[in-house]
Amino acid sequence: MRENALGSAYSAAAVRAAEAPLLAAGEPLMRQAATALAGVVRERLAQTPGGLLVLAGGGDNGGDALYAAAELAGPRQRVDIVLTSDRAHRDALAAALSAGAVLRGAGELREGAGDYAVILDGILGIGVSADPRLRGVARAVVESLLPVVRGDGAVVIAVDLPSGLHPDDGGADDVVLPATTTVTFGAVKAGLVRGRGPELSGEVLLVDLGLGPALARARPEVTGPIPVVSVARRQRA
Repeated sequence: MRENALGSAYSAAAVRAAEAPLLAAGEPLMRQAATALAGVVRERLAQTPGGLLVLAGGGDNGGDALYAAAELAGPRQRVDIVLTSDRAHRDALAAALSAGAVLRGAGELREGAGDYAVILDGILGIGVSADPRLRGVARAVVESLLPVVRGDGAVVIAVDLPSGLHPDDGGADDVVLPATTTVTFGAVKAGLVRGRGPELSGEVLLVDLGLGPALARARPEVTGPIPVVSVARRQRA
């Protein structure tokens, strides 16, 4: 990894448009993102050993988190998964469970919220609506974890951006897990550097997914020095 200062941050729409031709060509962007994410989590767990809690929503962020869980789970690493939606990325969930991760109910967090060294926040990503506030099970789960996180408990690693943070304007209410580190994919999202983004995102790590040529034709939402740490693109073995 290397410290860097990028000059641009982009809207969610611009990032999705840049991803589209790569996805159409069969590029496994989710698996590439998950492998890079797993590497970051593994390094953090080496520094702060303990259990890993994976919060997975029903979209692509949940898939990223679950595939990362599949790479991390094993006899020496406890990985628990809480689904915050009634749907999940089926293949990614199956891979995580096959690797040894354990599916937990949201209600179990009321008693065991302090049992984890690292929380991986994969609830929501850039595909959220105009109002990104957490609702339902996702909101209840985050509310149960906030006292632990605010009490200097678990480290929080956000997948792409903290869940509940608007990817474009950085708006958020108070039910958001403040990240120690945000691992963002392809490009820095404008919401990470606007509004409450800097407050909630922690250190921003950027994973290169090859979106540069397409983003060169897009209009950035924010320009100027943007401090990030670049993470080398990591291919799945």
